[in-house]
Amino acid sequence: MLLKKEEEFLRYWEENRILKKKFLRQFSIGLPIAVVLVVVLFINLLSGWYVKADMVLRGNSSVIVVILIAVVGIVFFVTFFAGNHKWDQNEQRYQELLLKKQNR
Repeated sequence: MLLKKEEEFLRYWEENRILKKKFLRQFSIGLPIAVVLVVVLFINLLSGWYVKADMVLRGNSSVIVVILIAVVGIVFFVTFFAGNHKWDQNEQRYQELLLKKQNR
């Protein structure tokens, strides 16, 4: 027997599973996580705790371009996989609840 919360999730996911699979919807899930990660990395980089890295950063301007490209790559990677992971978790829960509902 399913709980009320589980029944609500089944109804919700049946209606929204295709909509939530779309890229822009997943993008909105993972983007805040990626931005927080990048901000923490920039704070760490600009804090100057590692003197040698700070000297390289200030001495060679092309390093900044490489860092910006890496940041964009990190944002897209984290955004894509966080959104997919969230969708997969909900889909797995949905499939388990369907199976539980059929077996009762």
